Amino acid sequence: MKDMNPQDIAGEYREYTLTYYDGTSRKVLVTDIETPYPDGKLIVSTTDLQGIITHANQAFIDMSGYTREELIGQPHYILRCPEMPKAAFRDMWETIQAGKTWHGYVKNLRKDGGYYLVYATVLPNFKDGKIVGYTSVRRKPSRRKMEEALQAYARMREEETA
Repeated sequence: MKDMNPQDIAGEYREYTLTYYDGTSRKVLVTDIETPYPDGKLIVSTTDLQGIITHANQAFIDMSGYTREELIGQPHYILRCPEMPKAAFRDMWETIQAGKTWHGYVKNLRKDGGYYLVYATVLPNFKDGKIVGYTSVRRKPSRRKMEEALQAYARMREEETA
C-alpha cells in the first residue's frame, strides 16, 4: 500500500507513520477537515478473510474519496485514522473471527486527509458453515455517542503509548 500523497491533501496536515497488524507501514497525512455523513445513506463494503476489500458501494467511494479501482484489492485499513486505538480494531477482529457481529463508532481517514465518522456494524459472511469474508455496513452516528467514543479512544491511545 502506498504512502499518502501530499498533492491529494486539502489544507494543512500532520504526518504519521502507521504500522498495521500485518507488519506493513504507511505514511498518512491527516487534516482536521470533517466530511459530514450524508443523511439516509449506508456505506457498504465486503472483504475477504484478510480484510482485503472485494466490494465497495457508491456511498463508500464518495465518503472515502477514493475511486472504486483504488479501493478494490486494498486492505480495509487503508481508512484507518491514526486517532483510532489499536484495541478497537483488535476487538472487532476477535469478535468477527469468532462468528459474531461487531458494532462500534469509528473515525475513518479519507484520501484527502480529512475524516468522516460512522457507526459501523461488521458481520461475518458464512458459506457452508464457514466464514468466507466480512460485510461492513456504516451509518450516520449519533453525534453525542460519537463524541463519547472519541474521548474514550483518546484515553485508550494514551494507554497504548504509555
